[in-house]
Amino acid sequence: MSETTALPRVSIRYCRRCRFVLRAGWLAQELLFSLGDRLGEVALVPGEGGVFEVAVDGECVFSRADAGRFPESAELKRLVRDRIAPEVDLGHSEQKPTSQRGDAE
Repeated sequence: MSETTALPRVSIRYCRRCRFVLRAGWLAQELLFSLGDRLGEVALVPGEGGVFEVAVDGECVFSRADAGRFPESAELKRLVRDRIAPEVDLGHSEQKPTSQRGDAE
């Protein structure tokens, strides 16, 4: 991409009092490993009140308050990828969980 093309910014807003910073940092690292060449920035933004939200260019793609849980790594990669580069294959993160472990039960 050219230098004049603005790459997307991902922000992870986390509750500093709840010490969600480690989870935020780990998910930021996962996004950078998988989509780093497509991202302009991944920012960790301290907040309060139990917040854990992930946004792409200001648009929320995951909210702990709405979901009632934290995002899974593969889930978050798919959500961000779908916004910024839907054509990118995420490899093993692309596989969705199956309801069965084998053919015979």
